[in-house]
Amino acid sequence: MSAATAQPATEASEASSGEPTIRPKRASGVRKPKEDRHFVTALARGLEVLACFRHGETTLSNQELALRCKLPKSTVSRLTMTLTKLGYLIHVEESGRYRLGTACLALGSALLAKLDVRKIAHPFMQELANVTGAQVSLGIRDKLSMIYVENCRSTAALTLTLDVGSRMPLVASAIGRAWLAAASESDREQALAQARELDPKAWPGILAGVNKAIEDYRTLGVTCSFGDWNKEVNGIARAFDPGNGLPIMAINVGGPSYNLTPEFLINEVRPKLLDLVRAIEDALPR
Repeated sequence: MSAATAQPATEASEASSGEPTIRPKRASGVRKPKEDRHFVTALARGLEVLACFRHGETTLSNQELALRCKLPKSTVSRLTMTLTKLGYLIHVEESGRYRLGTACLALGSALLAKLDVRKIAHPFMQELANVTGAQVSLGIRDKLSMIYVENCRSTAALTLTLDVGSRMPLVASAIGRAWLAAASESDREQALAQARELDPKAWPGILAGVNKAIEDYRTLGVTCSFGDWNKEVNGIARAFDPGNGLPIMAINVGGPSYNLTPEFLINEVRPKLLDLVRAIEDALPR
């Protein structure tokens, strides 16, 4: 289912079988943001600090933030002090650590409130969850993750417990692979270049998984993750363009592998997922 400058990016090519695949290419044409004179480095660093907080983590220290941002601890200390004064971080005096502040919550809540696609998608997603006994999730990309912005569970006792705000890995989850399959070539190249730099040793396997996902998307209409993200979880996903300036989103159907087999997901759930995405697209204002 659907659990980061640029090194070599990727480009579409024709395999010997005649099917599209992805292969590494040099990233000489990729322009790093810091080379843009309009790019505000201090602002970017502050946002990077906020992005260090992962799902399930409550607090982080300056040292931990410095390691994740790859910045000097003195720089991070100035950033955390500024973000604390602005309400984006809270300083826990007892431990000297930091947690996200209410200003972050206000930004996130404002975004979710404006995502009309969530309200439109919810009844369709809930119906599919009830019929399949799976968890159905709507996600949007953030760097090398997909963040759940809507989530529906069935009444079945055996299902996943991932909530809104949970993150799925872009290259290993079905929902992330759906985004990669539907994204523009340039956006996909940039994301894969970041993935390669983050974990060069795992790159061959990542590349093979992405190539397989793109082929599945072409032939089946969905991407799959059968134990790739988590060996005990299976899922399929389909991406769509919500329009109105919003980025590509994707819907995932997944759950425990002993409850949702690959055969069940492909043969029984896949047609329903494709119908669901078409229904959402038809209902969205254009």
